Amino acid sequence: MDMLRLGQPDNFWNAPTYSVKVRGSKFLWGSAGIVKNLTFEKPFILHIANDLAGKPLAIGTLGSGGNKTEFGKIEPGECISIPVNDISGVYAECAPDLDSIVHCLIY
Repeated sequence: MDMLRLGQPDNFWNAPTYSVKVRGSKFLWGSAGIVKNLTFEKPFILHIANDLAGKPLAIGTLGSGGNKTEFGKIEPGECISIPVNDISGVYAECAPDLDSIVHCLIY
């Protein structure tokens, strides 16, 4: 079975995709500057894929009060999907002396 990959023009992804270089802490969606949690009638899903040549990343969400919820770590080549609702951001953290490219898809 062929595996579809983010960014290939012949796959079925037709939702917004983007890549982020993470060194230290970086928001993949949202910002620490948002002062209110964002709530949607139907939460969207943020699919996060750590590049095969990347480094381990901690993935989590941030609430408007500054409270972090860490989901754990993803290794190079691994993915996680997070429903985005009632939060102000989704972040990734990498060791400050390392970096990793993270591919994101909003669906």
